[in-house]
Amino acid sequence: MKQEVFQLEKFSSDIRTVSQRIQQLQHSISTEEATKTALIMPFFQTLGYDVFNPAEFTPEYIADVGIKKGEKVDYAIMDQGQPTILIEAKSIREPLTKHDSQLFRYYGTTKAKFAILTNGDTYRFYTDLEIPNVMDTVPFFEITLSSIKDNEIKELYKFKKQEFNVNTILSTAEELKYLSAIKEQLKLMSQSPSDEFIRLLIQECYQGMKTQTVVDKFRPIVSKAFNQFINENMNERIKHVISGEPDSSTTPSTSVQDVQTEELIDEPVIDVPSQPSFETTQEEIEGYATVKVLLGTTIDKNRIFYRDNASYFNILIDDSNRKWVCRLHLNSLTNKYITFRDEPNVRHKINHVYDIEEFKDRLSHIVTEIVGSN
Repeated sequence: MKQEVFQLEKFSSDIRTVSQRIQQLQHSISTEEATKTALIMPFFQTLGYDVFNPAEFTPEYIADVGIKKGEKVDYAIMDQGQPTILIEAKSIREPLTKHDSQLFRYYGTTKAKFAILTNGDTYRFYTDLEIPNVMDTVPFFEITLSSIKDNEIKELYKFKKQEFNVNTILSTAEELKYLSAIKEQLKLMSQSPSDEFIRLLIQECYQGMKTQTVVDKFRPIVSKAFNQFINENMNERIKHVISGEPDSSTTPSTSVQDVQTEELIDEPVIDVPSQPSFETTQEEIEGYATVKVLLGTTIDKNRIFYRDNASYFNILIDDSNRKWVCRLHLNSLTNKYITFRDEPNVRHKINHVYDIEEFKDRLSHIVTEIVGSN
């Protein structure tokens, strides 16, 4: 089990590196060939495929379509001489709205069970859930590498060469497809709730007639409530699940406003804004959770706190600014780093919050000094 976790973490780190590569190069790439060379091939290398072995990763794979002979798909991933995944590549400058029909034609002429349409950043994964041997018009899985999420990395891991199993992927493909569709509907509902959805939600709290005027009046309120509900619950679950802290049902939560008030007592702060222009991100919470785990054998975890600031994310002991341990600077997509109490002006570059593990001994040493000086 530990080995599996390690492999997944290693894969996650590699995919994050590919993600950063896209962010750095996408504006300097303008052609399909450059997209293939600079982005698509490195991605499939990360999945464990030998992109320079035509017996495994075949470029310009011939897929005859009806009376048309010599039709070619950009790449085919091969297994024992048969294609298992077809890949159609486009330039990163092209949206993927007009090209799935081409891949649709190729799919039915081979024994491949999966097809991928990509522009080097967005990857759409197709199979034949609706009709056997006919590619679905809707992908069952879609990712955008430049902003990939942790749960998407776990699904992508199934396409890694060493993990690839057709039956395993197919067993979850239908669920993924409908999960994606439902999430898209929820997203639309949060932005522009339908009349039926509004009437359903206000049924218990509004006793009058649900006329169109009333529905229109409630539309922005429902949208705001929907988004606040999601954000509040996600923040609580992130803190509870990732950091192991008790949830808000047993422990009162501390707002950013409360934190700023405490800072005024601990260390005077000039011109504290009444409404902060920043928010604590999931990545910052993950960083806090990582530090908390690393220091678990050095100090009681309940003494480890965080405070968010506009320019950095502070991790400290006993909720005191005078006992800060390290600061995470994670707001930039390509320039993330960590600074430490003993050398506050020295920046240590990190690609992901998991890289903080490399500084475990230093963190322990700093905390030991803080505790010993009090």
